[in-house]
Amino acid sequence: MQQIQLNIIPFLPVQDTVSCAFYSEKHKGMAPIHWSKLFAEFPEGREKAMQYYYTDFLPARESAIEKEIVLAEAVSFACHYFTYLIHQYFKSIQGAVVFPNFVGDVEVWFKKADGNKAKYQEYNRFTLNVQFSGAAYKQFNLLVSYNGVSKVLHQPIFEITDLERKVYTRVLHNNVVYHYENNLPDKYREELENVYPVLNYEITKQYDLWTELKKTNRYPEYLKQQNWLYETYLKIPEFNQLIQLDPNGFFIVAEEKVNIVGKGNNILQFRNGTHINPGLGILTHKPYKAYTEKALKLYFIYNKEDGDFVKGHMYKFMMEGWHGTVNRQEKHSDPLKNYINQPFDFDAAKQTAFENNETIYEEVSQKFDSFHLDPNVTYVALYISPIKKDDKSHPQHNAYYKIKEHLLDKGITSQVIYKEHIDKPEFYYFLPNIYVALLAKMGGVPWLLARKYRKELVIGVGAFKPRDAAERFVGSAFCFQNDGRFEGFKCFRSNETGILAGSIKDAVENYIEQHQYAERIVIHFYKEISDPEELQPILDKLESIGHSDIPVIIITINKTESREFLGFDLNSPGKMPVSGTYISIGWNKFLLFNNIRYKEDSNLYPKDYHFPIKLSFKSTHPDLLTMGVIGQLIDQVYQFSRMYWKSISQQNMPVTTIYPEMVAEIFPHFHTDKLPEFGEKNLWFL
Repeated sequence: MQQIQLNIIPFLPVQDTVSCAFYSEKHKGMAPIHWSKLFAEFPEGREKAMQYYYTDFLPARESAIEKEIVLAEAVSFACHYFTYLIHQYFKSIQGAVVFPNFVGDVEVWFKKADGNKAKYQEYNRFTLNVQFSGAAYKQFNLLVSYNGVSKVLHQPIFEITDLERKVYTRVLHNNVVYHYENNLPDKYREELENVYPVLNYEITKQYDLWTELKKTNRYPEYLKQQNWLYETYLKIPEFNQLIQLDPNGFFIVAEEKVNIVGKGNNILQFRNGTHINPGLGILTHKPYKAYTEKALKLYFIYNKEDGDFVKGHMYKFMMEGWHGTVNRQEKHSDPLKNYINQPFDFDAAKQTAFENNETIYEEVSQKFDSFHLDPNVTYVALYISPIKKDDKSHPQHNAYYKIKEHLLDKGITSQVIYKEHIDKPEFYYFLPNIYVALLAKMGGVPWLLARKYRKELVIGVGAFKPRDAAERFVGSAFCFQNDGRFEGFKCFRSNETGILAGSIKDAVENYIEQHQYAERIVIHFYKEISDPEELQPILDKLESIGHSDIPVIIITINKTESREFLGFDLNSPGKMPVSGTYISIGWNKFLLFNNIRYKEDSNLYPKDYHFPIKLSFKSTHPDLLTMGVIGQLIDQVYQFSRMYWKSISQQNMPVTTIYPEMVAEIFPHFHTDKLPEFGEKNLWFL
């Protein structure tokens, strides 16, 4: 039996009222309060648009309006007040790094005991967020999040001569973290001998400070760290003089409030049967649908010197299967034909060899342009790349993107495989992933959801800011039937948010035209950006999509990597709740644990421990959002995470949000502003 603990602590105010000095003008760091909490009538002479007054919780100054506030009657303001108290409390603790983060929560850093490295100091990071109601209904509660580790260079900016100013993002000065460009005070810019950079991607790359990232189960460590903060700084009398924490500590969810998705929602449909394991199911029962429309011809793109290597390894694996030893155990993998359930040929005339790794694209593009393509054949290119995808320093790094784009223009899908992986024993584990992705790219269907078909359109909408791309924003809309069948997608750049939103409306109209009717339109919306100017055109259009008689339901899906809710199964050694567990954390807001711990005693690997995702629900027909309907929709999100055709491994995010993110990593590197029609119907990005 699970015992779910959330990372929130209910609390009571130590006093019912608080006296504050309020001002009519807002200044940085001030907390707002609605005028109705201060006056019986709207103040005479004040502009109607100025609905709020502000306080910094300091003693009254000139023009202050002093009022006593009943905290229970102004809960939003009370949350600001308690946040102020908590911020001041941690500022008084020696060695604590304390600052408000970008959403106004209190962020606190403490040095790691073993974190003093040669070039930097490691800090454990925590966030404290005051909330009202939610999982702890109609109570104030304190959300305590452990956010992992940050690293701060020992060398101050004044002594650094080999980094450009634009490289700096967050910096540390006198136990406060600032953003170097946005809010570091001018006086500290003249004290750069006391300003230390926080490591980011660019600084880490410049100084080659990469550390190996291993897949680990983070649940025990996160639980340990939040308990440490609670026991050391929150449970003590000094803190409880500010707010009175529940003596039971972190919130335990009542057994009847712990929900599980419907039975059988992890079952996948194959051609001849069902299975919960995609890797076993596709071999045991055959793929749901093989590609049978045209003849299949594959060909390699490779360095001429690697010809024998490619033939003796990748070609042999695909034709005869993989056979070898991994970790002292004999392993065998089926050939490609068993995964795609169709015969195929290698087209010798299309084999494309380049001679110089410095001119890969220039050589192969000329050969692509000389191809004669048979309209009765579907071609698939296999690029054996000598360059790692993340080796951005190589002059031909962009060959990966240029080759993909060039082939798409010719109606050819492609699969890129890094050469150095092929002859490693561990490549055995990658082959099934490659074969499943190839089947999907060919136009086949590896598996579908074993669920009752209903006439509803599911659209995945993503908004992203790729790190290394020139475009700051990429949006896309992916369309699926409710059994996971892929319909197509559209992709747009930063200045085309209105067009993206319009394409969603077009998809709805096309679906209704083809099917005559739609029970409902379900939109899975995932955003990686928070700029309201970039997001608002999409949000506005989502609200207006559809017909008045067809409900449109928008499910906003967020990852919970930091500053967010987290739950632990205290009765499990791994601390991760069972797959499909979901818990209400607010009005139409839920935490969904999406993993492969299907049974309480499941045997898991470190890579299987996924953090939960947060779901928020809105509808054009709000009355339809009953708990029964929300349960169905959570089931759907859970099931769509099983439709990932790039791998046979379980994902914790649905493909409706993963696929847009994958496109956003590639599309900004293309020269075209619009994908060819073939590229909008093919899963080339897998």
